[in-house]
Amino acid sequence: MAGMRPGIILLREGTDTSQGKPQLISNINACAAVADMVRTTLGPRGMDKLMFDGRKVTISNDGATIMRMLEVEHPAAKTLVDISLSQDAEVGDGTTSVVLLAAEILTQVKSLVEEGTHPQVVMRSVRRAADLGVAKIKEMAVPFEGEKGGEMILKCACTALNSKLIASHQDLFGPMVVDAVRHLDQDLADLSLVAIKKVPGGEVRQSFLVRGVAFKKTFSYAGFEQMTKKFKNPKILLLNVELELKAEKENAEVRITDPSQYQSIVDAEWTVIYDKLDKCIDCGANIVLSKLPIGDLATQYFADRGLFCAGRVETGDMGRVSKATGAAVQTSVHGFNDEILGTCENFEEVRVGDERFNLMTGCPSALTATIVLRGGSEQFIAESERSIHDALMVVRRSLRSRSVVAGGGAVEMAVSRHLREVSRTIEGKGQLIVGAFARALEAVPRQLADNAGFDSTDVLNLLRTKHAAKGGGGWTGVDIENGGVCDTFAANVWEPADNKCNSLAAAAEAACVILSIDETVRNPRSQDPGMAPPGGGGGGAAGMMGGAMDIANNGQRTGTLGKGVKYMKGRGGG
Repeated sequence: MAGMRPGIILLREGTDTSQGKPQLISNINACAAVADMVRTTLGPRGMDKLMFDGRKVTISNDGATIMRMLEVEHPAAKTLVDISLSQDAEVGDGTTSVVLLAAEILTQVKSLVEEGTHPQVVMRSVRRAADLGVAKIKEMAVPFEGEKGGEMILKCACTALNSKLIASHQDLFGPMVVDAVRHLDQDLADLSLVAIKKVPGGEVRQSFLVRGVAFKKTFSYAGFEQMTKKFKNPKILLLNVELELKAEKENAEVRITDPSQYQSIVDAEWTVIYDKLDKCIDCGANIVLSKLPIGDLATQYFADRGLFCAGRVETGDMGRVSKATGAAVQTSVHGFNDEILGTCENFEEVRVGDERFNLMTGCPSALTATIVLRGGSEQFIAESERSIHDALMVVRRSLRSRSVVAGGGAVEMAVSRHLREVSRTIEGKGQLIVGAFARALEAVPRQLADNAGFDSTDVLNLLRTKHAAKGGGGWTGVDIENGGVCDTFAANVWEPADNKCNSLAAAAEAACVILSIDETVRNPRSQDPGMAPPGGGGGGAAGMMGGAMDIANNGQRTGTLGKGVKYMKGRGGG
């Protein structure tokens, strides 16, 4: 016994540690479970998910939206949530397939890990396979220019909308999305300048695009209805100034020696507001918009002089008006000149459903656009907005990459065949891992066939036969309409090449992150941030509060109190 060493306690009591191969296998299983949740949403025949958080119902088949709302608690599985959100931010589409690919890569290499292959060996080969796959996609990508480019971008937008709730209306929304993105500055392509306004009621075919700015009628006072609501080539003034009388402060003190002096104080307040209004009128503006309130006095004053005004305009709408009309937002009413005023060809107020919108069209700097969505239910309009956002991102990415590949699982099968051929030239365990990566890519066409109600085994065998033939299978993918296989490029199922490259690289990187974790430490303090540190006495504010509560609960009346302070008895007093 003398030779025994005392046990060393390194982590606090209650800390949960899991390590080694079982921990790695557990993480892989957790990722597979997360992928199973979104698996059935893939493709144009994918199903929707209904999520209820206790207050709001969300219906969606968008991978990023579902992953965000699932609130995954498993620390390793959260990696899949992150790659789905990054794919949504970077490309906009492919948020489900990137999760599916990452989970499938991990599932395929799980048997190798269980048999004792070191995770670092697996990670090296996975990264190598991903690099080979991305290079193959870039080699296969079809570039486009000129008039053909416009057609290809439209087909990419329609493909992005194919798997959405509004797929049957892609003939309306496809050209609308392309037109909206083309209105932007192509060097920046800032999608925040494309506003999407939701108006419940009506049917979805009543949605329309405004080549300019449209914003909802803001809160207004009585004089608003007397204003001029239509202008040709107006001058537009944008303000970040409050145009209303300020109420006197309750604790203000003014000493006067004569009653007439009080009247002069009141007159001074009116003089200040009238001076602001006169400067807005004198600068020649026909339309005055402000981020801050425009009161009833200012509203009536402008209405009597034939001006239009709106206060409490949202910051995003003000930014779009500034970009479109060339007006500069002013924080003071002093120093107005013609350079700070904007203009447009037409301004009018129109009624859309139960809402009223202010429309500015024919803007000189056509750098903004607004899509007004209609629909019968709030959930439908919300899902339509997410679908339009995805299509906008895909069109922007297409304009930047200027190259496309065929969808429908065709590019995944082509890359899978290429990786199988490369794996036969690799010696050692790398051959098995690259082959496993190639099998993982087949998950996309298999799931597309499953979700469409076809026999995925038959479809996958047909695809393997076509792609294994001499010269390769070209763009042969899953035929969603009729079953079997078809040339998806000829069927106009096109996606930006960057979409597939980003998806493959992100999935491989996420798989490597999961494989690199060999231990998980759960600290109980992180689960209960308000818990006092062990060892008694409490520290900081928590300890002080704990002591105060003990006194309150136990009825102790000891200790020195400050001058003028005494213990009080309440209903629960001691």
